[in-house]
Amino acid sequence: QVQLVESGGGLVQAGGSLRLSCVANGRTIGAAAMGWFRQAPGKEREFVAVITWTGRASYVDSLKGRFTISRDNAKGTVTLQMNSLKPEDTAVYYCASHRSGSYYYTSSYDDWGQGTQVTVSS
Repeated sequence: QVQLVESGGGLVQAGGSLRLSCVANGRTIGAAAMGWFRQAPGKEREFVAVITWTGRASYVDSLKGRFTISRDNAKGTVTLQMNSLKPEDTAVYYCASHRSGSYYYTSSYDDWGQGTQVTVSS
């Protein structure tokens, strides 16, 4: 099991940017695809983006053009660059290691970080 740790969250004004990072403690993330999800208060956890070992990225349609996922396999890190943030982006953001199945479902991931809070003020 991989212990994932997210960082980089915080409070930002609408239109601002944040860069979230995810590192694996104790082990590398290996060749697993790595995803970012988010969960707003009172809502289901939802898919944000995923990146494969080879760097192929996929995003939820509503965030394309504002969010960019990347990974450094040598360092075992995954980042999520978030630009032009909106109040509706406020949520706890989680990174996760893909196990099998569709990239878009939480059930396809087996290792999760504790999350990092992102709050966007209007």
